[in-house]
Amino acid sequence: MYICLFIHSNHTPRCVYLHCEANSNTGSGTSQSKLILHFVGMGFPEKLVAQAIEENGEGNSESILETLLTYSVLENSPQQQKPSDSDHSSSDYYENFDDDLSDSYSWSEDEESTDSLPIKDKTVLALAKMGYTTDEASIAMERCGPGSSIAELTDFICAAQMAKAADPFLLDEEKPKPKRKFFENELWKRKRHRGCDRRMTFEDGETIRLPNPMIGYGVPTELCPTPYRSLPEGAMGPPYFYYENVALAPKGVWDTIKRFLYDVEPEFVDSKYFCAAARKRGYVHNLPINNRFPLLPLPPRTIHEALPLSRRWWPSWDTRTKLNCLQTCIGSAKLTERIRKALEDHQEGEPPLHVQKYVLDECRKWNLVWVGRNKLAPLECDEVEMLLGFPKNHTRGGGISRTDRYKSLGNSFQVDTVAYHLSVLRDLFPGGVKLLSLFSGIGGAEVALHRLGIPLKTVVSVEKSEVNRNIVRSWWEQTNQKGNLIDFNDVQELDGDRLEQLIHSVGGFDIVIGGSPCNNLAGSNRHHRDGLEGKESSLFYDYFRILDLVKCIMAKR
Repeated sequence: MYICLFIHSNHTPRCVYLHCEANSNTGSGTSQSKLILHFVGMGFPEKLVAQAIEENGEGNSESILETLLTYSVLENSPQQQKPSDSDHSSSDYYENFDDDLSDSYSWSEDEESTDSLPIKDKTVLALAKMGYTTDEASIAMERCGPGSSIAELTDFICAAQMAKAADPFLLDEEKPKPKRKFFENELWKRKRHRGCDRRMTFEDGETIRLPNPMIGYGVPTELCPTPYRSLPEGAMGPPYFYYENVALAPKGVWDTIKRFLYDVEPEFVDSKYFCAAARKRGYVHNLPINNRFPLLPLPPRTIHEALPLSRRWWPSWDTRTKLNCLQTCIGSAKLTERIRKALEDHQEGEPPLHVQKYVLDECRKWNLVWVGRNKLAPLECDEVEMLLGFPKNHTRGGGISRTDRYKSLGNSFQVDTVAYHLSVLRDLFPGGVKLLSLFSGIGGAEVALHRLGIPLKTVVSVEKSEVNRNIVRSWWEQTNQKGNLIDFNDVQELDGDRLEQLIHSVGGFDIVIGGSPCNNLAGSNRHHRDGLEGKESSLFYDYFRILDLVKCIMAKR
């Protein structure tokens, strides 16, 4: 197997083809001295080569080369020799990377040698300087599209690394895509057929681009022009609708979502403008966008404000002020133990730069926080609840495991963000709302409406997970809701007849809210990122089917 990697020597990029034998450490394979000579011949110092071999073993030439490239970048980069004061969380640092590239990586010194390179090669070089492999860079560019920004690519790589670490037994084989049975409603069939035709014309190009900054039609903490938009006639409410999913979805996904949801432009918002953790999401809705207001009191917006006890142990070289997107899994005890040992090997002063880089990469990947000298730990469940805007102990008790709590929270809405969008409903429905909540999860929309002071007259909640249904039911009882909670465990139970019965019973719905599963859309799912045709994420079509049926039935009434 041959691997092509870019390395720098005297600021001149060179492409090196490395021959990796499958079992180089068996039989009469190459000796360590030959391996050292091999890498010395490529221009690396002998001492550095020996150190890289000791760290990775003789049988992994690719890892040795990656380590050598990392050492070379750290030694030659003035920016790496002196830690920066800027925020290095992916939510701030990587988002501004395109603007700051020349300062952060001495790009001006390499201009003469790189100006002639294609944009793709320049991007690979930039990612290599950040410590990523060319394989990671190539996969990210393929999945995110050739025009993707450095911020999108690094987010994808980081999420993919985390998924690989969390489940090393995932396989790369292509799996047959599931065939979904759609319902008998003729109107639904015709609309879906038209939607597929329109989607096919979109595969060669993509018009929807993620904005920077990702503030949608405005956030309460940033100045922005007075928002304005014009909704297509078919999208007018009521009933209102509100749909959410991950912003960094595969190419073409948001165009398909937009076209099914009446050609309404998505509103992309990063929850870092509402709390101390990033959460890049897209929202398609027909709600008014003027006269919004935030939940009060405003939540803490930096790590030290949200977790003040961590400030005492926070080292100066960890410049994060925001956490990355909160995931469904956490860093292991073995990982934090490895980090502790790596730091304790360097008790005098700050650890070397390569150790700092290793620690910070893991911190960003797993959202680790400092809890003692040289001690890092993942967030506790109640801390995640607080960051996402849920009441304390919202997911605690009732036989719910710690693992299930993390999973449920990782798949939920960020309440403060969603509440800001839904705040316009308070004046529209002063007597309360009748809500159809699809893929309810742990009740993020219900909690947001309740915190806004909007009475919940009727909530029809559809959620597959029994754990999540129990959480919502418990919250409903503890908050003394006066309305009626009706729950279902499968969106496919809601066919035309059932919806007509419900609408007749409750008098119609004021709003349909939902966020279908992102399992096949999120960057962390590297192996089954099948888009809207994936087993889980294809449930988006059920959101549209149900919404369209509700609109048709209510229009007849």
